[in-house]
Amino acid sequence: MGRLIWIAILAGLLAACSAVGPGPSMQVVQQAIAMQLSQTQGQLAQQLGRNQPPEWQINRVAIAKMEPLQIQDFPAFRVRGTYDMTVKLPAKEVTERKNPFEVYLQRQKQAQTWRMARRVAGSDSEPVWATYLIKPTGYQ
Repeated sequence: MGRLIWIAILAGLLAACSAVGPGPSMQVVQQAIAMQLSQTQGQLAQQLGRNQPPEWQINRVAIAKMEPLQIQDFPAFRVRGTYDMTVKLPAKEVTERKNPFEVYLQRQKQAQTWRMARRVAGSDSEPVWATYLIKPTGYQ
């Protein structure tokens, strides 16, 4: 009897894992961080009355935690960790190390593409999300 219970538990765990599928690659996570930064930097530049934000580059992404969840009835992941960012200013380059990040990534129906999701409204029990396509660059 105990053996049957263990088999049922393992079968349930395997079904749950296959429903979510594999998590996003490091490249997808880095692209999502870049999208978030671009959106934030663009808004900030606009508020400051600048034409363009400074150039920057993301390096050394380290994923600390990846949690599966559902966003708008599709499998998704909440990914947290740190990254380094180099900002190119007119007089010099500045590197900020170990910036924390949190991104929400959603795999699409065909499992060919990923979307970055941002919470735009709603309550904790029923959030409203906006999603943005992460352009494929040879990732899986």
